[in-house]
Amino acid sequence: MDHHHAHLFPGVPLALGSAVLFGASAPLSKWLLGSVDPWLLAGILYLGAGIGLALVHWGRPLIGLERVETPLSRSDLPWLAAVVAFGGVMAPPFLMLGLSLTTASSASLLINLEALATMLIAWLVFRENVDRRLVIGALAILVGAVVLSFDGGGFELDPGGLWIAAACLCWGIDNNLTRKLSSADPVQIAMIKGLAAGGTNVVLALFLGASLPPIFVVGIGAIVGFLGIGVSLVMFMLGLRHLGTARTGAYFSLAPFIGALIAVIGFGDPVTLSLVVAALLMGFGLWLHLSERHEHDHVHDPIEHDHLHSHDDHHSHDHDGHVTEPHAHWHRHAPLRHKHPHYPDLHHRHGHG
Repeated sequence: MDHHHAHLFPGVPLALGSAVLFGASAPLSKWLLGSVDPWLLAGILYLGAGIGLALVHWGRPLIGLERVETPLSRSDLPWLAAVVAFGGVMAPPFLMLGLSLTTASSASLLINLEALATMLIAWLVFRENVDRRLVIGALAILVGAVVLSFDGGGFELDPGGLWIAAACLCWGIDNNLTRKLSSADPVQIAMIKGLAAGGTNVVLALFLGASLPPIFVVGIGAIVGFLGIGVSLVMFMLGLRHLGTARTGAYFSLAPFIGALIAVIGFGDPVTLSLVVAALLMGFGLWLHLSERHEHDHVHDPIEHDHLHSHDDHHSHDHDGHVTEPHAHWHRHAPLRHKHPHYPDLHHRHGHG
């Protein structure tokens, strides 16, 4: 792999992988909704994610991966609490409430607001660097998603629509706050979020009179949740670490297109004009993002932190004795000035003009 594209790895494949898994969970969930109350299904999906990742988390020492990632520290807890509250506890019930009150066509259009909220908050509140090329790329992907979710029906902003918009805003806040945690262990964070969201929704659904579906349906739901929410969220957080929020959010908004493709291939849905138009728009947006090259002289201020790293241009500290790569420990960066292609990742959060 040449140096020109080296900065695309591993962030871009992780962000796209996250979108593929999440996108695939949509047609599968739709298929499960035939036999499960929507609110309960949301709970089962998230609990599946939480329990599956808990097994991964506690199973890592068994395969010799004791200390791969930096565990959550006390200073991470307020951010984690906010992420769990916005993304795990508030957003899923808001979405379910909205879905029950609005038409499917309005709902699928409105879900695109999550990507928009994520990017706007990243640019306006957290001042992440973007240029015109990125904004056009993100808009093309977003317009593609809108085209895809518009089924020719009317669009009305009813109370249900407002609940869905509120859920999307919560997820946009969640995605941006998750970045504050992107140096910590993503499996641990996603596990806590899955258990919190799943527990909340299962309790609420049963309290509101949902009946438990057959056990095999619960099992399939849990597996779909583990992959489509749990593993997807871990990949999303690793993407945030390497690419920053705005770019990861843009790649992730390809998910509805991937969902539609899977519905065409796996469930025999027809290929529609809107799918073709969306493919062209999203392909154009994706190309603009993949071909971005952000390179300039920049300064790294001295910083001390703890995260998983390998020794490279940014990590050239000494160790006593032999170490395996990659590894995580508390380390200090000396001030450094250099030039190379980069994204707003863990080490590149400098301002631009």
